[in-house]
Amino acid sequence: MSEVTGSIRTAADMEAFGERLASQLRAGDVLVLTGPLGAGKTTLVRGLGAALGVRGTVASPTFVIARTHPSVSGGPALIHVDAYRLGSALELDDLDLDFEASVTVIEWGSEFVSAIADSWLEIVIGRPRAGDAAGAGAGAEAHEDEADEPRRVLLRGTGQRWADAPLDAILTP
Repeated sequence: MSEVTGSIRTAADMEAFGERLASQLRAGDVLVLTGPLGAGKTTLVRGLGAALGVRGTVASPTFVIARTHPSVSGGPALIHVDAYRLGSALELDDLDLDFEASVTVIEWGSEFVSAIADSWLEIVIGRPRAGDAAGAGAGAEAHEDEADEPRRVLLRGTGQRWADAPLDAILTP
């Protein structure tokens, strides 16, 4: 397991981090996003989607559980899953998503990921004042004045795929 930590200052920086990360991804890669509501998970995925050249607006899949964004540039599709309401890894498998041909991002998926992948990159995003929003439940919005609070970000690679990945270069521009 390899890991690196850093700080991301603004929502625009979080989106740019997603774009840098996308340059290191390929079909079959799985990312797990962990963090309180309003931490910037979906903002990061918007950056991934832009850099991967996928179709459709990247938005939180909270109420639909999963969205697949096909590539418009010949690359892998982007699967964006919100596992908050899933009760087990079997429910994730029941979604019948093509993990092998796509880049898959699972929000709130740390307890399910080992059922679908041997290697994954976990991204833990912390907010300095996350206490209020963290207990609010899925779908709650962050306060507007918190949108550009610095975030602490931890990248933790698990499995062979991420053993030698340049995680520090991905995190810092």
